[in-house]
Amino acid sequence: MPYEAKDYSKLIGMPGFSETLLKNHFTLYQGYVTNTNKVLEILETMLKEGKTTIPEYAELKRRLGWEWNGVRLHEYYFENLGGDGVFPKDGKLAKLINENFGSFENWLKDFKATGTMRGIGWIILYQDILSGKLINFWINEHDVGHPAGCNPLLIMDVFEHAFMIDYGLKRADYIEAFFKNINWKEVEKRIR
Repeated sequence: MPYEAKDYSKLIGMPGFSETLLKNHFTLYQGYVTNTNKVLEILETMLKEGKTTIPEYAELKRRLGWEWNGVRLHEYYFENLGGDGVFPKDGKLAKLINENFGSFENWLKDFKATGTMRGIGWIILYQDILSGKLINFWINEHDVGHPAGCNPLLIMDVFEHAFMIDYGLKRADYIEAFFKNINWKEVEKRIR
């Protein structure tokens, strides 16, 4: 059964994000869903036909990570938006951030600094499942650089499509708008 794109239209009207930007971003996400389904279908057919030793099979297996993560990272991103952006000063997340960074302000400084680095990709606050440690990571490509054994908590898209329509080259302004719309309850639910 094919995977179905989720509906994030409730985010339309979110302060700092135009309807045009969001609709374009939703369309991009839906493309990842379509391509993930296509790749999975073709791989299943090739497996049934015994075509697992041909280069096309290998290339599609490699491509699957890109398409799959394009789906999942966008879902995490959209789902951690739509809130009021007010960070809860108590709770599990606040405790973990204070333990790992000394304060919310230190964590925020590191996350935003990571987000304003030159390049494209994702900024992800990961929790190491074994130690519980929190680390802000720069992920350049969907399918490369994710830390093994880590759980994504907060995901920020810094590919140009996430901000250029509204902010041009002013990525820092986009990051400010992003933080005003974080749904921290959703982020906290991801803690293990």
